[in-house]
Amino acid sequence: MSSEKPTFSKNMLETLQKIGMESKHAKIYVACLEIGNASIIEISRKTGIKRTTVYENIEQMVRDGFLKETFQGKRKKIVALNPQELKDLLKKQESLLDQIMPQLLAAGNANSIKPKIWTYQGKEGILSAYEDSLNYPGSEIVGWASGEVVCMFSQKECDSYIRKRVEKKIMQTLIMPSDKSSEEFTSNDKHQLRRTKIVDSSEYPFKIEINIYANRVAIFSVKDKLAVILESEPIALAMRMIFKMCWKVIA
Repeated sequence: MSSEKPTFSKNMLETLQKIGMESKHAKIYVACLEIGNASIIEISRKTGIKRTTVYENIEQMVRDGFLKETFQGKRKKIVALNPQELKDLLKKQESLLDQIMPQLLAAGNANSIKPKIWTYQGKEGILSAYEDSLNYPGSEIVGWASGEVVCMFSQKECDSYIRKRVEKKIMQTLIMPSDKSSEEFTSNDKHQLRRTKIVDSSEYPFKIEINIYANRVAIFSVKDKLAVILESEPIALAMRMIFKMCWKVIA
């Protein structure tokens, strides 16, 4: 096997970090995939990480299930978890989280200080806030869409969000100002589990987006590079009623 340093894909490493790997862990995992049965020395050469640091990180990664230890004679070798097995491991972790979700939610509800507010900044922050609605399957998303907000994301990011929402059978009902993309957007409503009504952009040129789901109201502003999620049952209920009134009067 080759021992030269790997060409780490920035996107690959960032994605691995998003699913829970530390930066060094992501590099070690990819290096082990490339080498196969890897020694500490080989991993160190591939990653540029000191041997002692590699050793310390590998111990944690074996405990987390990302790596496995094996032996060739008396020599210990490190093997990366197969990428498909990695996917299965993450599903098991999600399943474990689901088991304690009721207790976690109950703990949150025990806090009498309402409402709760979270702020997110920058594109990545706004995307994270956008995807919060995917945590509430069975709760319809209603609100006012903005082409300006949609356009800040790549087509791949938009498609990923829509795919996840459809897989979780989350209906989306939107009011959106007319623009060059609104016709194409609404043409996909049926197979993207969405209903959309278009309003005249010259009369209603709103540039922000508001999503209402579960007991939350999420507000997105591209100009401010900001997203805000507000959790409050009465506020979410009132906003949902306001949306319902708007929906009814649009032809």
